Parts: sequence; C-alpha cells; structure tokens
Amino acid sequence: MKRSYWTFVLAGAAAAGALTAVAVPASGASPAADEPPSIVEDYSYPGAAAILASDHVQLISGDGHILYLPCSAPETPGVIVVRTTDRIGSAGNGKLCFEVTGTTGQLTLKVPNVYAIRGDGTSTAPGHKLKAQLTTDAGANTTVDVNPNADTQVGIATTPPGDATALLRLDASR
Repeated sequence: MKRSYWTFVLAGAAAAGALTAVAVPASGASPAADEPPSIVEDYSYPGAAAILASDHVQLISGDGHILYLPCSAPETPGVIVVRTTDRIGSAGNGKLCFEVTGTTGQLTLKVPNVYAIRGDGTSTAPGHKLKAQLTTDAGANTTVDVNPNADTQVGIATTPPGDATALLRLDASR
C-alpha cells in the first residue's frame, strides 16, 4: 500500500510540474504560435473598443468594480454621473454614468472637458467616498474629493472658472 501511495504522489507531482512548466524562447525569438495566451490579468476594461466606437468614451483599465453603463432618463439613483461639454455617452448628451459594484473600486479613463461629477449617494443611502484625478491641457494635475451625495463642480464650472479638465481616474471607497 505504501508503494502505490508514493507512486501516486510522485506521478501527481510530475504532472503538476508539467502543467506549470513554461517554455522560454531564446533571446529575440517570438513565442510559438501554438502557445496559449498569457493568463496574467492586465486590467484592461472589457469591451473598451466597442464603447469608444459607440459612445466615444475612452475606458482604459480598472479593477472591475466601477462599471460604465448607459444613463437613463430620469437619472438612476445610486450611480456616479460625470458631465462633460462634449457630445459623448450613450445618449450623446455629455452625461456618463458609472456604477460602483463593491466597497471599493478604481477606473482609469479619459473624458475631456468634464465640468461636474456627482457621487452615487441618495437621500436614503450614503454614497461612496470618491476621488477624481483630473488634468488640464497644460498638464496641471489635481485630485478632487467628490461630494458623495451631490454634484462637485470642476474645471470650467468652478468659481472662478478654471481651465478645461479631463477626467483621468475615479477611486471609490466606503
């Protein structure tokens, strides 16, 4: 009985080693065409090319907990709303909606000419703490704490009016 147990353990270990072995091509050589794709997560936003083509919204990467969704009319409670002067978004009206699906979330994107960001809080439920990273055409970067339950004015909508800003990142937490 002992012998078959060790035979099984050694055979299993050999099989596991064979499954995890990785072929490393010689320097400068490209991997063989029959090798499977990498399973390393690159955090690129799923369907980003289709969203860019249809809604003109550039979604770059994230952790999967802040999702782009079409804005409804009237606005759906509990979503982040980003407003821009550009005619982009599912309705082409410059209004973009995002849903935070976890206690935290991160999304890297590029939305030009943003003037307001509304948190996802409602009158009955507090919203996520939200930070928005913005930049101007001149390269001045800022991070803004977004009001979780109301609009936060940015860029040209601030008093006094600031420079046009592009939204680069959203970070949500509880």
